[in-house]
Amino acid sequence: MDTLNSFTVQPSTAARPDLDWSQVRETIMMLNLAVAQIEMALKDSSGSVEVLTNSFTGMYGNIMALVAAAHELPDTLVKQSIAESGAAVSVQMQQAIVAFQFYDRLSQRLSHACRSLDELTGIVNDPARLYNPFSWHALQQKIRSRYTMEDEKLMFDKLIETGNVQAALDAYVEMKQKQAGDSSDIELF
Repeated sequence: MDTLNSFTVQPSTAARPDLDWSQVRETIMMLNLAVAQIEMALKDSSGSVEVLTNSFTGMYGNIMALVAAAHELPDTLVKQSIAESGAAVSVQMQQAIVAFQFYDRLSQRLSHACRSLDELTGIVNDPARLYNPFSWHALQQKIRSRYTMEDEKLMFDKLIETGNVQAALDAYVEMKQKQAGDSSDIELF
């Protein structure tokens, strides 16, 4: 075994600073940690949501089979009760499916955030790009292009314009409220 090749020097860290310590490396490490935490949360939750989705799909099928079987029964209060209960459960399951769609949207947003943080890490880690305004502008445009909804683009534009997170969130909420007032339809994605 070659002892020269097996010897590695641990990088300088905030806990163990030396002449090689770098706030850029610390920033990259913290960005990578944030990405890892988000990715792990997405992986942990996706299994549970998949189980829930499959369970609701199965239950919906079973309820619809019960309602269809009830239609074959003679007209009685029991038949009417089964039909009414089946319709009520059907509405509740549709609401649950909409909630799963919102979870899917959350997952998409977190995945976009991970990719954005990863690309940000790439710029911060490359001195040629770190101090190049065109690299930053290209990153911002790449991030903006991933947004599929206009309210997200508005929020992004507001943040770039003002540098104020609260102003960007306020613009987003205002647009969502305006959309909700303009239409009673639920936006599905």
